[in-house]
Amino acid sequence: MRKKVSIIGAGNVGASLAQLVAQSGLADVAIQDIMEGVPQGKALDLSQACPLWGASSAVVGSNDFAPTANSDVIVITAGFPRKPGMLREQLLAANAEVVSGVTKKAAELSPNAIIIVVTNPMDAMTYLSYKASGFNPSRVIGMGGVLDSARFRTFVAWEFSVAPKDVEALVLGGHGVAMVPMPRFTTVKGVPLTELLSKEKIDALIHRTREGGAEIVALLKTGSAFYAPAAATFEMVKAILLDEKRILPCSAYLNGEYGVKDVYNGVPAILGNGGVEKIIELKLNDKEMDEFQKSAQSVRAVIDELKI
Repeated sequence: MRKKVSIIGAGNVGASLAQLVAQSGLADVAIQDIMEGVPQGKALDLSQACPLWGASSAVVGSNDFAPTANSDVIVITAGFPRKPGMLREQLLAANAEVVSGVTKKAAELSPNAIIIVVTNPMDAMTYLSYKASGFNPSRVIGMGGVLDSARFRTFVAWEFSVAPKDVEALVLGGHGVAMVPMPRFTTVKGVPLTELLSKEKIDALIHRTREGGAEIVALLKTGSAFYAPAAATFEMVKAILLDEKRILPCSAYLNGEYGVKDVYNGVPAILGNGGVEKIIELKLNDKEMDEFQKSAQSVRAVIDELKI
């Protein structure tokens, strides 16, 4: 039986992800959205593109959840986008109801799926999805770390005028201004960033990474980033479907790791067909650990507002 990826939310991120999955041929795709005709239309469009890609993926769109049944991976992108000047945390009340509702419906129909949450504020929404699904927390994952690390890689590559693939970057912590870019663990062809740039230049790159999403929102004016978030999510989907055992930074449930309990926060983790199969605990120095703890506390504060 072919694998199935269900995408809840047919907006820019969801549609872009649907294209990446369908074009890869790794799985069939089900797109669900409450907007009448939108998921059906985008699914039809993608279906007609598959012959041109040489892909055999079946793509369906629906306003109900029936076509998502027996999914291997469920990706939740549904919710309201961030507007200029709006913090991710301000989306909390608007998106909590959406994420809780769609998680319960999708999880009931796909009890063995892995859930990836993209909706912001992502770490808190991932915790909410974990609670709403009733799944083992290893099977509910937040996307942010892959995206944040990709942004850091991009800015570092531009600084040195090198290919982004020659840059390895790591960003820990919550997805937002409390993220913790890790210059000690960021390398250009194996050389740590701390040996290549001054503290001032590194701080400037970190600041731009933290504001990476807001910078795009300010430029677009009527929306938020979607190409890079979709590509980041696809990396996680592929690692799960193919059981690649990739080490990817993602929002995972912490139960004592890094001295944090009962919270989702960005950490390097091994992803495979079991979801988060292992959390990698790095040896952080005092400054890094302090920043990570503060990031976890900021996520916990948002979770506490949910009163789960």
